[in-house]
Amino acid sequence: MTQTISTSAPEQMTPGARRAVTASVLGTVIEWYDYALYGAVAGMIIGPLFFPSDASSAETFAALATFGVGFLARPLGGIVIGHLGDTRGRKTAMILTIVLMAGATVGMGLLPTAAQVGMLAPILLILLRFVQGFGAGAELSGAVTLVAEYVPLRRRGLFTGIVLAAPPAGISLATAAFFIVSGLSEEQLFGWGWRVPFLVSAVLFLVAFYIRRRLEETPEYVAAQELAEQKKRDTTAPLKYVLAKFPKQVVVGFLALVGHNAMQYTLATFSIGFMLSIDGGLDRPQALLAVVIGSAVAVVTTPFGGMLADRIGASKVMAAASLIMVVLSGPIFLLLKTGEFGPSALAIALGYALIITGTSGGQGALLSNLFPAHVRLSGMSFVRELNGALVAGFSPMIVAMLISAAGGSIWLAVGYLMLCGLISAVAILLSGRMGDNENSTLV
Repeated sequence: MTQTISTSAPEQMTPGARRAVTASVLGTVIEWYDYALYGAVAGMIIGPLFFPSDASSAETFAALATFGVGFLARPLGGIVIGHLGDTRGRKTAMILTIVLMAGATVGMGLLPTAAQVGMLAPILLILLRFVQGFGAGAELSGAVTLVAEYVPLRRRGLFTGIVLAAPPAGISLATAAFFIVSGLSEEQLFGWGWRVPFLVSAVLFLVAFYIRRRLEETPEYVAAQELAEQKKRDTTAPLKYVLAKFPKQVVVGFLALVGHNAMQYTLATFSIGFMLSIDGGLDRPQALLAVVIGSAVAVVTTPFGGMLADRIGASKVMAAASLIMVVLSGPIFLLLKTGEFGPSALAIALGYALIITGTSGGQGALLSNLFPAHVRLSGMSFVRELNGALVAGFSPMIVAMLISAAGGSIWLAVGYLMLCGLISAVAILLSGRMGDNENSTLV
């Protein structure tokens, strides 16, 4: 039978909690800068350099498919690193994620292109995307877990919302980095300019590594491990325990993220190539700037989504945002299709402000409340990254293929996004308040 015990999370913010929030936010910004670099230039730079073809659409599809490879690796990374985080500690897992991601990102910046080494170039690129995805498999889940276990329960939504504002910040920085180099000549950009944002990651890595080395284990994790030892519970296979004891929570967590991931990566990755493809539409710097402006909105608004989750419940916030996605998917695509800078930037800003704010702001509290502390990182990582592999990684490619299949019409793609939002909303509403448990920890 499931038992409930009181949590060991503090009632007030401690110095350790402040360090955890700082380390999690800064580290996650840097890691999502790494991860978003590829997505920002998948169709624009990576396609022509690593998948050259007579048809630009073929280059784009190949680049977006390779973008998805990173997401296929993430469930495996989530299982392995999540297991490490639950059995050896959060700090060990957080350091490993950043080493893997930064190493892969810098490696991409040093890769030879297809013109230089032929088929070896895309093979090496795919390998590095796999390593990068493996490292990302427990990054955000680890950061959210760390903060959720340090901060007061009544403020869990706010502070996990701050952590979940870090990915849009990383996306903004990555896109801004390419916006800066996009002013170079075509020869300079495709020759060496595209490499600079990838190589800058080496400096950012040193900052994040230093910060995370100073972390301490969370009080809630330490207490949960001691309790598990007292009860003689086997903690050597945390994911097996999650799947055996919390199958409903796994399903709810997975479905709750469907809309979020489909919209997030359509806005951050697919939209750039789409804006460039419209006849008489945006040029490269304008398309990148539109994404920078739009995604920056979520950096400001996501913590407010977390605050709302503390007040009315994370499940209500995520369900409402998913329903808004159903309503706004059409208008967002219509604005993008205008080929004008103002409406395009507005479309991305609306998506982030009215949809991602809620799906990110409520996500940290909802997912962390689904699983007990001694298996929390394994449970969260498995749910997030399985969804990432099946939904997030391939949504940009799916949307592109649906538009191509419809002869340029947006409505199949809009229908796909609406369906994803509806799936999440229905799953969350049917689950009741499963992710709103703020006063106890299930064991």
